[in-house]
Amino acid sequence: MKLIMAVIQDKDSTRLINSLGEGNFQTTKLASTGGFLKEGNTTLMIGCNDEKVDAALQIIKENCSQREQMVAPISPMGGSADSYIPKPVKVEVGGATVFILPIESFVQF
Repeated sequence: MKLIMAVIQDKDSTRLINSLGEGNFQTTKLASTGGFLKEGNTTLMIGCNDEKVDAALQIIKENCSQREQMVAPISPMGGSADSYIPKPVKVEVGGATVFILPIESFVQF
């Protein structure tokens, strides 16, 4: 048995959860915050048998798209905020970061 932990953008969460449900995967949704953009993310915990891991990964891949987003840089800590003019930059966001963990045992009450 495996535990799949997928960190995805909030924008992709509803579509992914619905697709996983159609594939008979049970998911637990956790709210999380990314460290780079300081934006809300969704972390999904998906428990499944070893032979269903590839199917779950395919569903995640199909439903979590990468996109470009304009981001204003944070002002420098030591400098004057009055003279700092932030120039937005494009960064690639989205997709999924997936961790697959072995589960030694599972108990449900």
